[in-house]
Amino acid sequence: MCADPTTAGPAGAEGGYGESLFEPWKPGEGERIDLGSLAYDHVTRARLRALGVGPNTRCLDVGAGTGTVARWLAGEAAAADVLAVDRDVRFLEPYAGGTLRILAADITAPDFDPGRFDLVHARFVLMHLPDSRRLIARLRDLLVPGGHLVLGDAIDLTTAGPPDTPYRLAMRAMWQALRASIGTDVSWTPDYPHLLRELGLSEVAAEVHVPPLTEGSPIASFWLDTWARSREAMLATGLLGAAQLAEAQEALATGTAADLSPGLVTAWGRRR
Repeated sequence: MCADPTTAGPAGAEGGYGESLFEPWKPGEGERIDLGSLAYDHVTRARLRALGVGPNTRCLDVGAGTGTVARWLAGEAAAADVLAVDRDVRFLEPYAGGTLRILAADITAPDFDPGRFDLVHARFVLMHLPDSRRLIARLRDLLVPGGHLVLGDAIDLTTAGPPDTPYRLAMRAMWQALRASIGTDVSWTPDYPHLLRELGLSEVAAEVHVPPLTEGSPIASFWLDTWARSREAMLATGLLGAAQLAEAQEALATGTAADLSPGLVTAWGRRR
């Protein structure tokens, strides 16, 4: 899972990712990110393999988080050069070396220009940042002609309608709390293919992966930890009470939620 927090969220938000929630210095935050990686890395690796990542590929991994994708690119995929970027690189520094380089940077900064690449990848990054459409265009501009832009973010499959189970109420409260506190917005992520086409990319396509909410699964553990870290913000929305949140947590922990997790939508295209 990747995370590139910005210095400020959209208007009305209290702060960016990693400031008012999911602070990287708090115990267990790296482990929480790794749970997401366990749920989704195999999907990301398969997509990057299908796009031909290999020994001649110069890669930029934006919002590299704990570095699981960047390390795979530099290791098993044997990419020629991998630059892993995050605003906070404490989880990345132990892995620097070989073809893996580390850069502490804010991708929203006007002077962010780390070079040109055959692959630019960002996962669970743009949904947390303001003006995501402009940032997508900036990432496209970091590609050499023929290079691939691969972007992934959460897609909400659970909150649009009934039944109003404790699990769905908790997910609604979580998304509302994240938007109010750090500016997270997943309402636009289904439009990824259209956005990439509008930016002039060719060979545009997209896919969605939804991991099952089974007892003890990485994704169930990820959401349980995420809810625990955002508990007060979730309850402050007024969309559910403490008892309902406890019911939702019990359903996730025991594999009885009988619902869909938010998924990962991955979209890609080639620069002409």
